[in-house]
Amino acid sequence: MTLTIGSKIPKLEITTKTSEGLDIINTENYFSGRKIIVFSVPGAFTPTCSEKHLPSYVKHHDKFLSVGIHAIACLAVNDAHVMFAWAEQNGADGLIDLFADSRAIFTELLGLKTDMGAVLGIRASRSAFVVDNGLITHFFKEEPKAYEVSDAESLLSAVSS
Repeated sequence: MTLTIGSKIPKLEITTKTSEGLDIINTENYFSGRKIIVFSVPGAFTPTCSEKHLPSYVKHHDKFLSVGIHAIACLAVNDAHVMFAWAEQNGADGLIDLFADSRAIFTELLGLKTDMGAVLGIRASRSAFVVDNGLITHFFKEEPKAYEVSDAESLLSAVSS
């Protein structure tokens, strides 16, 4: 699948972890009847992801809710324990839903799988998209090594207009 406007979110189960423990998210149920921002990052604890990307969504969380967004989710090719530790360290626990895609299955189904070489390996491309009742309505994918169109400010502008 190549993610495009009008694409339907693939149906699968993905792992998450919150302060209450491990859980499974059924994507069909999660996206049904709601408008959700999903941003994907190459990896938890990596420089741009930790210093800019995740913090931008934490900072603007309430603004997203005020313009009709029901939830914000972060997708990364990491395990649920790493994602949760990263969220806790960045004040995102309880604000950002964590999609731990340790085997890159959801990432590949979305067409976001990328090989970042010997250091990072298989990861999700940096991107952000809006899902309204299971359908993609906005999609922003970064060029390699860029951080220009998938930040919270860009998405907030897109969903506010």
